Amino acid sequence: MAEWLPAVLVEAFTSEPLQGNGAAVVRLRQPAEAAWMQRLAGSFKQSETAFLYRDERDRWRLRWFTPTCEVELCGHATLAATLALAHWGELTRGESVQLASRSGPLTVGLHPDWQDAGHLVLPSSGLEPLPVPEALQDLLGQRIERYWGSPLGYRVALLHAAAPLADLVNPAAQLQGQDRMGLVLMQPLKGHGPELMGTPCDYQLRFFAPGLGIEEDPVTGSAHALVAPWWMEQLGRPQVRGWQASARRGGMRCDDAGPGLVRLSGAGQLLWDGQINSSGAGCDPLNWQRAVPL
Repeated sequence: MAEWLPAVLVEAFTSEPLQGNGAAVVRLRQPAEAAWMQRLAGSFKQSETAFLYRDERDRWRLRWFTPTCEVELCGHATLAATLALAHWGELTRGESVQLASRSGPLTVGLHPDWQDAGHLVLPSSGLEPLPVPEALQDLLGQRIERYWGSPLGYRVALLHAAAPLADLVNPAAQLQGQDRMGLVLMQPLKGHGPELMGTPCDYQLRFFAPGLGIEEDPVTGSAHALVAPWWMEQLGRPQVRGWQASARRGGMRCDDAGPGLVRLSGAGQLLWDGQINSSGAGCDPLNWQRAVPL
């Protein structure tokens, strides 16, 4: 007989319906096999599917899968998981909880002021200056002012404020080398950009990761966590607002949360609430202990 598991789809980092970045969230009753989670993520066809499991010591464990692979860190699916826990009555306003992940413990909670919003603290691995690759500059048809690598594996390119970032043709299919595993294109917004919760955004970006099975990610928490400290330094303040200029727009507030940490705050919209058939999920506690140590 089939066992049914709670599942939701949350559109993260947006206060508008049918915008932002969709993530499915599945609540497991026991540690599932990685192969089954990967197949399910492929069926959902969201940029990320999050799996939550409450272990025997009452601690939440979290893993993320794109349609093609498991990833080390995902911001929007963590926000989606936070809002899913609230929807399931496992998290209340003013309360915070730690989710164990492949990137270590992540502190999440519901935003005290914004409706249908949460916050999460992500690690920020820092930017490593690299020479500007001429091939990428030629592909984009735009001058790259600065270019970085990162321990997260993403590459980051800074474009001029006047560059038509939102209108650039998606370059994912032509990206080469490490750029395929995550390329952030970003630029400053100088008083003429979109607003987030009534306040103008400071910068905007787009994110491409064909090597992870994602041609373009709509709103990428891990990318903003990576670049927000640089923008804080440039603007001389501990808080910035970032926008993602994709077809499914959205954004987030980014706060300095201590050395190597960034707090992201954003809204989310529940698109559907249902159950999935867990046939074939299996049980693999050892794999979860290796993947998500505590």
